[in-house]
Amino acid sequence: MATVSSPVRGAVRASATPPPAPRRRGPGRGWRITPWLFLIAPLGLLILFTYVPVANMVWYSFTSWNGMAPVKEPVGLDNYVRIFTDPDMFTVFLVSLYYLAGAFLQLALALYFATVLSFRTRVRNLFKGIIFFPYLINGVAIGLVFLFFLRPGGTLDALLGLVGVAEPPQWLGDPDLANVSLATTSVWRYMGLNFVLFLGAIQSIPNELYEAADLDGATSWQKFRFIIAPGIKQVIGLTTILAISGSLAVFEIPWIMTGGANGTTTFVIQTVQQAFEFKKFGLASAMAVVLLLIVLAITWIQRRIFPDEKVDLT
Repeated sequence: MATVSSPVRGAVRASATPPPAPRRRGPGRGWRITPWLFLIAPLGLLILFTYVPVANMVWYSFTSWNGMAPVKEPVGLDNYVRIFTDPDMFTVFLVSLYYLAGAFLQLALALYFATVLSFRTRVRNLFKGIIFFPYLINGVAIGLVFLFFLRPGGTLDALLGLVGVAEPPQWLGDPDLANVSLATTSVWRYMGLNFVLFLGAIQSIPNELYEAADLDGATSWQKFRFIIAPGIKQVIGLTTILAISGSLAVFEIPWIMTGGANGTTTFVIQTVQQAFEFKKFGLASAMAVVLLLIVLAITWIQRRIFPDEKVDLT
């Protein structure tokens, strides 16, 4: 007898079969590419406005380009040889020693005021504003103000006349004093920045450490030596490298106040003069490359002395 399959039974059997499990989608390729899509614009701008100009500068440093001619004639290492053999070219680095000494004085003063004003002191907010205010002023304005302040018969000479100094020195005219006056101006202007950096780092140290030091009878110097200095070690290293590189790249203050006269020409001022006054863009590019390499070398040394490591004071 033939068996006839019922359509109802077939339907039930078909419905009893579980449907195939949905295919779980792993991390798609599109998800891995998406973050890079957001980086295209900033990376493109970084390459276009940073690395491409630096590469062009390096190429120009091996040529005798005058900034106008379409042909850039290669000269090999002649520009670099001139920088290190011509006394008028490399000796301007000696001017940076004045600013380097001023930078370390600036760091010492900023660290001292930051340490004092990080604790409870009368009208400390007023003193914080007074110290930081010069950094907010435009560099051109500061140069013009101190130009009138230090000129013959200016404000400083008038103040010295009140205390009996009849013949004050030429603060900007004497080559022995001009760089000292300019370096002092830089100290007054940039101390506020380092002061704020030190102040923020000191205030991030837990108060429990100071309380424990007070219970142990620690003096103020011991607190600074064993708590503050180790706690802000990284900030000290950062401000040191900024101060050294800044002293090598001084331009604004001496350019505005003296124009590089009376022995105040810095390496950057000389680079600008070679490029825009004497039309020696190849030599100026080589000088810029040398300055860049010196700053990178100083940065590497700083990273070796102050490596990135967490400071544990507990």
